[in-house]
Amino acid sequence: MKKLCAFAAAAALSFGTLGAAQAADVTAAIGQSGDSTMVYRLGAQWDWNHSWLESSYGRLTGYWDLGYTYWDGDKTASNHSISFAPVFVYEFAGQNVRPYIEAGIGVAAFSSTELESNELGSSFQFEDRIGVGLRFAGQEIGLRAIHYSNAGLKKPNDGAEAYTVHYRMSF
Repeated sequence: MKKLCAFAAAAALSFGTLGAAQAADVTAAIGQSGDSTMVYRLGAQWDWNHSWLESSYGRLTGYWDLGYTYWDGDKTASNHSISFAPVFVYEFAGQNVRPYIEAGIGVAAFSSTELESNELGSSFQFEDRIGVGLRFAGQEIGLRAIHYSNAGLKKPNDGAEAYTVHYRMSF
């Protein structure tokens, strides 16, 4: 319960400061790390409101993503991270339901350099992501794989992965 309260407080603080700038979409995700640690993520997204390569098959677009992730490890290995990434999305054409694929590379900051059996080497990490999903009626549901690594800037560089299912709602 204590962990859930900390997670909710951090999320409320993050979203409260973001909402004043511009309306944002909100995403909630749950999943596991590569070491079977439970992962909980809340995020805010701002669409670029621009499209490229539009055709009868679909279009390329994207969004900015700001996220808070709680990594629920054992007593000594729980972790928190904040991330920011530009994400490119190819959205396939569709009437009511539009499938998509996404990819992005951003940055993240972890509260500790230890995550279960992984030694991250530094709190600063790069975030690489790939995902698939469906968009419908101002909502989205999808699957994501996210990899964190410091790109060899500091040793050790074990890195970490998160595999999640997410739900996004537009406001």
